[in-house]
Amino acid sequence: MWPFRRRAADRIERLEVDPAQGDPEATRLIAAAKRGDWQAAAEFLRDVEHPDDRYFYCRTLGDHAGDGAWIDEWIAAETGKAKATALTVKGQYAIDWAWQARGNGRAKTVSEESFKLFFRRLKVAEDCLDDATDLDADDPTPWAGLVTLGRARQLGLDETRRRFDEAVRRYPWHRDAHYHMLQQLCRKWSGSHELMHEFAESAAAGAPPGSTLGVLVADAHIEHWLDLPEGEDGEYMGSPEVGERLRLAADRSVRHPRYERRPGWAAGDNAFAMAFTLNGDRPAAAERFNVLGDRVTRWPWSYLATPDVAFTRARSAAKG
Repeated sequence: MWPFRRRAADRIERLEVDPAQGDPEATRLIAAAKRGDWQAAAEFLRDVEHPDDRYFYCRTLGDHAGDGAWIDEWIAAETGKAKATALTVKGQYAIDWAWQARGNGRAKTVSEESFKLFFRRLKVAEDCLDDATDLDADDPTPWAGLVTLGRARQLGLDETRRRFDEAVRRYPWHRDAHYHMLQQLCRKWSGSHELMHEFAESAAAGAPPGSTLGVLVADAHIEHWLDLPEGEDGEYMGSPEVGERLRLAADRSVRHPRYERRPGWAAGDNAFAMAFTLNGDRPAAAERFNVLGDRVTRWPWSYLATPDVAFTRARSAAKG
């Protein structure tokens, strides 16, 4: 048993999972979304140019949009590329809305009615993001959302890859387009461990030094670990080979001097922190925890326990 999988009776420090990941602009956007202030959201997003930042902020808005009515007001008030931005936020809102209907359990636990509602809401997201790509041909943000929908709507690997290709044609190192393509290649989504690892390693190796895409290697090993039966999972994740791949990927990404901590960066360091913890590399895990402070993210710690509980126990084990 891993040292952070102790019983709930243990006294632990509780942390808040911050959806803004400590980013002050995201915090202000969440507040704007909750009060339905689309004008503030539109004004802010007009000046956000980096594709990874645009995706993070659009998704943050969509995930905290309440009933989404204010986004419809925004869409109705805009034209051209500004309307495309509003439609992209509506698409992200509808993706989150769909998962609320489905829940996070395995498919066998989801009722037929919930699945029907899930797919109806996903179609709303698809229509919004399709319209956004028509209005702004250069923005990879809606295409990255469509990669998610290729998997969620079960459109098949070829179609999801087509959408991914459209996203990276516009920005080759798109963080979230790569992450969602990796998910499509997981065995649980009809891919395979071989396809998943090949994609992660190739993307990380082909990216510029300091690129966030090195995190894909950690993501892939966590997904592989999750798919294995008890006993085999620990043997796999604790192997020297996995440790070496993790260290090389970290050296090219989060540990590289050119690495830039852009909005949403904490998710990558949380992935490496958990992967190094599972590998048994305490110094490497402790290094990531030192960088993170208390910035715990829901994924990947929810694979182990309540995210903040798993994070805190792992951090204590790494520094113990």
